Parts: sequence; C-alpha cells; structure tokens
Amino acid sequence: MERAASVFSEEQFREVCAELEQPVLAGDDWQLLVETSGISVYRLLNQRTGLYEYKVFGVLEDCMPALLADVYMDLGYRKQWDEYVKELREKECNGETVVYWKVKYPFPFSDRDYVFLRQRRELNVGGRTIHVILAQNTSVPQFPRNPGVIRVKQFKLCLAIESDGKQGSKVFMYYFDNPGGQIPSWLINWAAKNGVPNFLKNLVKACQRYRRKT
Repeated sequence: MERAASVFSEEQFREVCAELEQPVLAGDDWQLLVETSGISVYRLLNQRTGLYEYKVFGVLEDCMPALLADVYMDLGYRKQWDEYVKELREKECNGETVVYWKVKYPFPFSDRDYVFLRQRRELNVGGRTIHVILAQNTSVPQFPRNPGVIRVKQFKLCLAIESDGKQGSKVFMYYFDNPGGQIPSWLINWAAKNGVPNFLKNLVKACQRYRRKT
C-alpha cells in the first residue's frame, strides 16, 4: 500500500525557530514586498516555476501565541471565517493525519484542492516557548483527484509563533504555493501579494472571535 511521506524532522522544527529569532534573507535575492500593520513580507523568485516564495516577519497584536496556533489548527472553525474554503477535513491515513482542502477560485478558473501533511509542536528554545506548525503537500490513495478540480502538487508552509512580551505574537511564516493549471504567473503573484497580508489580518480577527466564542 502507498504510504504518505514521513512526518517532519526535529531539524525542520528547529530551523523554523531559528528563523523566528534571526531572519535568513542574506545570500539570496529576497525582496521586501510590502510592510503593513507591523508585518513585513519578503519574496524570492522561484526560477523553475516563475512564482514567488514568501517569508513573513512581524507582530500580530492582541492575539496570544497558543490561541493563534489553536485557531490555525482548528479546521472546523476555519470553515467559518475563511470565505475561500469549499471543503476542509482531515483523515488518518496509514498512521498519519492528512488534510484535504478544497479552495474556491473565481470564474473562469477551476477550483483547486490540496492534500497535505501537517504537524504542530510546542518547543522550548532557551527558555522561550515557540509554537511551530509545518505543512507540506503529499499524495495518498484515500484522497483521489476529483474531476474538474486541479490538484495542487507544490505547497509548503512553516509557521513559528512566540509571545511578543505583551498581548500579541511574534511570528515567522514561510509560504510557497503553485496552484498549477493555466493561470498566468503574474496573476498568481499579484494575488499572493495581497492575499498573504490579508490572510494574517483575517487570522487575527478569527482569534478575537474565537476567544469570545470560547
């Protein structure tokens, strides 16, 4: 039987923690894309795809780290606050938790879906508590392709969160997504430029509603 890719290594979690403390931007052509509401978004052109990889650094105010991680991991709640979610669920596949995510795309583009592994850990690094979430695409027979929906084959996300010393969270996020199909690369890059900061703003709003809800 086909088996999902192995879960993430200890080194991968530690690397994300290190970048939260000291951004790694030197040596590559990372460009500052936008600064907004305490968040800086950098991008690096992926030569093979013509798309950009993104790194995000900054502070999300009025949202504590554990709460932020809880909200990000709560798939049921994500369906309430993320307007682009069409279907979102998880399933145990060969001993590993695999997430299926179907995303609405505007006409005339086809919807996309993702199948990915995801893992959350809480690490103690020099007395600092850091919440780390890693996600990456995979392939398992339990989630076959659906007609009329394009399967995203390249997706990776790294998220590290710790307290900013006040009532907010210091965050680092790495993100790369290749939606495939016939969408022009310039349009994908334009959407990501706006989408990444907007997603973080919506995440903070979801945290505030989640807190009231619970």
